[in-house]
Amino acid sequence: QVQLVESGGGLVQAGGFLRVSCTVSGRFFSIDDMAWYRQAPGKQRELVASITKYFTTSYADSAKGRFTISRENAKNTVYLQMNNLKPEDTAVYYCNAEIRSSLISSRQYWGQGTQVTVSS
Repeated sequence: QVQLVESGGGLVQAGGFLRVSCTVSGRFFSIDDMAWYRQAPGKQRELVASITKYFTTSYADSAKGRFTISRENAKNTVYLQMNNLKPEDTAVYYCNAEIRSSLISSRQYWGQGTQVTVSS
């Protein structure tokens, strides 16, 4: 079965940096679009950044200029490089991927999340 596993979260001071990773495992045909979401306590889950299978990227306004999403297809992995972190970036970060099981079938999968905490 398909599984997405995030890693790289942790505690960092404001102004610091982290890189979170998400690796897809299991049996699948291909990975289409991938994205990072985050959810802070008491808040809705929000889209932070996305990257298509053609490597086109997009970012939330709050992430633009500070975060960079990338993917390494040979490793079935998507990354989110987070620089100049702010306390308001504190959240559980989730990866999301559209996984294709065949040429005609795909669906979205979620990772379990990784905690990112930014201290003042």
